Amino acid sequence: MQSKFREKYQQAHHAGRSHVKKRPILVPAFGVLLGLFIVSIVVLTHGGRNLRPSSAHVVYVFDQGHKQTLSTKAATVGELVDKLPLKLIKEDVVEPSLETAIVEDNFRINVYRARPVTILDSGRRSVTVTAQKSPRIVAEAAGLSLFAEDRATFAPGSVREGIIGEKVVVDRATAVTLNLYGNLNTVRTHAKTVGDMLREKGVKTDTDDTFTPDVETPVSAGMLVSVVKNGIQVTAITEVIPPPQQIVQDDSLSFGATVVRQPGAPGKKIVTYQILVENGVEISRTVLQSLVVQEPVAQIVARGKAIDINSDKTSLMLEAGIASSDHAYANFIISHESGWCWLKWQGQIGYCPTHFEALHSPDSGYGYGLCQSTPGNKMASAGADWQTNPITQLKWCSGYAGRYGGWGGAYEFWLQKKWW
Repeated sequence: MQSKFREKYQQAHHAGRSHVKKRPILVPAFGVLLGLFIVSIVVLTHGGRNLRPSSAHVVYVFDQGHKQTLSTKAATVGELVDKLPLKLIKEDVVEPSLETAIVEDNFRINVYRARPVTILDSGRRSVTVTAQKSPRIVAEAAGLSLFAEDRATFAPGSVREGIIGEKVVVDRATAVTLNLYGNLNTVRTHAKTVGDMLREKGVKTDTDDTFTPDVETPVSAGMLVSVVKNGIQVTAITEVIPPPQQIVQDDSLSFGATVVRQPGAPGKKIVTYQILVENGVEISRTVLQSLVVQEPVAQIVARGKAIDINSDKTSLMLEAGIASSDHAYANFIISHESGWCWLKWQGQIGYCPTHFEALHSPDSGYGYGLCQSTPGNKMASAGADWQTNPITQLKWCSGYAGRYGGWGGAYEFWLQKKWW
């Protein structure tokens, strides 16, 4: 039995060798392929770490307390959401926005389901279904028109009120007509007295001014308040007040991800000048008052602070000398610039090459590598292997971040400009 098996083996072995002799090109071709395979394993694992960049990313989807971990090649939040059986209704909210690019691993997506909210407005009650987090936006979505000075706040409902769940309480400001040196303006206030209202609006009091009614008079809707200064010539100019931005740190969002929770709106102020005229010609003007007649509405922006960087990237950054305190900043920038693909040229979108491709001249205007150095050969200052070594590239990136005062400054600049 064994002799027959050995005989068949020898026949097959001889046939195989004859086959190779007939096609001698197979031997060198196989050797080349084997060599490339071994080199690619060494390059792409980089010291035993599985660092091969991929167009797929690990994403966490949080929905009603449930966490789902996915691997996806979706380019944006919207593209991924369209593929999931989430059964969203139009009132549900997904954060970050559907247009947000998915460029890093451990990326967080939050699904907020709409819930009933009761709105109480000066004795009037209405109910809406919403997932919004801004009480002002909830009230406006229910059809209410709010002035900038009107206040809206969330509060828990109660059985006594017949309200199950949340409520939004709207506190309306009182509208007052203010005659400031002959200029009539409607202002809205929560102040209780005329004096408090003038102080709230920044109206400066002067011994030469006459106030009607008295400053101790309670504020009432539609009242006329006059501030008069006799014997002077005045003019008034309307100016726009830009909306301020309020940043809210949110640990439910991935580090650096931003969501506009409340759009801002500009305000308006009236600047009154005293005019000095000689021979019918204005020779100077002095600011008498700067009256805010409409408060700006702040834009509320939630900025993610959840940091979840895989160990391979952390190890690379440490080997490149990047401090642990800067890892979140560096990871954010690199993820958005190259998706952690150190072999990528500018314009190579949706995939990462597995080896260096000489698509462009090293001194061309195309960005290259982890931080998209432009031109790519600037990274030669950090090492001759800049084309293929991510650690060399990271060392150069750290030096480049110095122009912004470090990685933290570079991160803030990137958030504003979307480049660095």
